[in-house]
Amino acid sequence: MRRIMMALLALLSFNSVAQAADAVRFISCPVYRDTDAGRKSGCWLAEERETGRRFDITQSATKPDWSMAVLVEGRIADKQDNACGSVVLEPVRVSILPAQACTRVLIPAEGFPGRRFVLPARNIRPLYAPEPAPPPPYTAQLFPIPFDFGRDFVVYQQSDWMLVRAATYAKASGGNVVITGYAETEPVHVSGQSLAEPAALGKTRAEMARLWLVSLGVPANKVRVEWKQNPAPLADPAFDGLTETSRRRVDIQVMP
Repeated sequence: MRRIMMALLALLSFNSVAQAADAVRFISCPVYRDTDAGRKSGCWLAEERETGRRFDITQSATKPDWSMAVLVEGRIADKQDNACGSVVLEPVRVSILPAQACTRVLIPAEGFPGRRFVLPARNIRPLYAPEPAPPPPYTAQLFPIPFDFGRDFVVYQQSDWMLVRAATYAKASGGNVVITGYAETEPVHVSGQSLAEPAALGKTRAEMARLWLVSLGVPANKVRVEWKQNPAPLADPAFDGLTETSRRRVDIQVMP
């Protein structure tokens, strides 16, 4: 029995190390590979300066801005299609860092086909389509909403879709809603830089979520807003397995 337990612990340790080895987090100036002849479906690439590796970050819901550095957080994809000529990160999250200017870099296709945008599997319905009300019975539900580093912006075709789901459930259940916004105020060191969010950002994120819910039909008198700092990571499909990015979030708790 002792040998079996030791083997299991070794396997868990190996898996943990393997997952850590596949994770990347760095700051970079983005590069655009023009695989689509000037249209909007080219490739976004970013180089990890510490290692010189260039990664394909096209799968991120937030697209880079040529003029600004980005914080890249992701894992090396199990399936590498080489559509953009770099190592694919999937899942991946890109946060624009407006305070860090970059020179715009455009490179040719060089024979790489690129990758057309595909709506994430979770977003199987377009945002404009009516969301069907979930059937009873209704229980307490948590709807976490991800945010990019340093921002309160609701990401198109990601966070907005999640807010619609939360609002639909809140209206159907008729329950009270507690919105808690978080900011990652504890500094993290990435690519030789110390990054931390202002404490007030948690409140701003929570207020942004409240405005969305009320605009989607949730009664304002049923919504309460709170804000905190440095939450523990949350394992939830909303974060695509990137648990560290979950420190930057809003929790919408619906209590029927």
